Amino acid sequence: MNFGARMLKTGIAVTLALYLTMLLNLTPPVIAAIAAIFAMQPSIYKSWRYFLDQLLTNTLGAVIAMLAGMLLSSEPIAVGLTCIVVIMVCLKINRADTIGLTLVTVISVMEASGQFHFALNRFLINVIGIFAAFIVNVLVLPPKPKEQFLGQIQSTFGHLSLLLRTAVSDEIKEGVFKDEQRGLDGSIQSLAEKYNLLEEDQHKRKRPSYTESRHLVVYKQMLRALRKGSEVVQAVEEHYFPASRSLELDTLFDERLEYMTKYHEHVLLKFENKLKPDESPWQNIEEENERFALDMKRYLQQQEESTMRLSIVTAEIHAYGYQLVRLNRLVEHYGQNADRGEKKRWTYWINPKHWLG
Repeated sequence: MNFGARMLKTGIAVTLALYLTMLLNLTPPVIAAIAAIFAMQPSIYKSWRYFLDQLLTNTLGAVIAMLAGMLLSSEPIAVGLTCIVVIMVCLKINRADTIGLTLVTVISVMEASGQFHFALNRFLINVIGIFAAFIVNVLVLPPKPKEQFLGQIQSTFGHLSLLLRTAVSDEIKEGVFKDEQRGLDGSIQSLAEKYNLLEEDQHKRKRPSYTESRHLVVYKQMLRALRKGSEVVQAVEEHYFPASRSLELDTLFDERLEYMTKYHEHVLLKFENKLKPDESPWQNIEEENERFALDMKRYLQQQEESTMRLSIVTAEIHAYGYQLVRLNRLVEHYGQNADRGEKKRWTYWINPKHWLG
């Protein structure tokens, strides 16, 4: 496991929560520390939403627990029944992710059999922990899902590029190949989680910008292309080597995977605006992709042995190429619209009417 900013911020939030409870003479401070741990979220938006949701559910939980403590005392069966009621309430109002910390409030409040001052004390301790986590998340190394997503795209492609270039040639050791494959799968899973954060953040906004919406479409296709590339590696491992094949076929597949890897790299560089204009050798990529599928179809029809496994690999490579073509179109569309938007803004500011009114 890599040491990340979230680990560091969790420790800082726990420390801050403990100091605040000590400063305000609230006990036990350990509840604030637990609340801070639960409340640390991967994005500022989720931190804010979690803060508001916890205020709501902790208030409801404290009120229910106080009433239950007054009516049913603090017997274990009463505590268990109250927890069930609170869980049902949280689920009813679509706040399932707040259940854990809310139950901590419920149990600590019922410990005093419904005494108001004790319930208020426990409630304030929880709020302090949640607040400490929110403040630390905003002020200390605030999370930037977009920058993290784009940075991880390149590292994930690095794993994929190595695997694709050596999948057929079988040049690297089996253990290294497996490690790289696990690294690729883990990176794609992490990218999917970061994309979900970006998508959730945009959908919750009242008026997301058009540029942000376009970016999200490109990011989704980037993720889809990486997944399809990973499926090509898996197909080669499962179906290519057990199939009957010739040296000529090995060369053909190896060159094709090298070709697709370079094209994938080219599209990512184009997205980052690192390429010279009109210097693309990939003008006929769609025709090349279709020609490969047709050539493989004719080749396999001439073979006497079972060709089902090789057909599966061919289909996966063709699908990977299709996803890359889609990604290239989106990147080009994104770049053209970005240029138009920049030109429009520049025209607006140099227009005399803007200054003369």
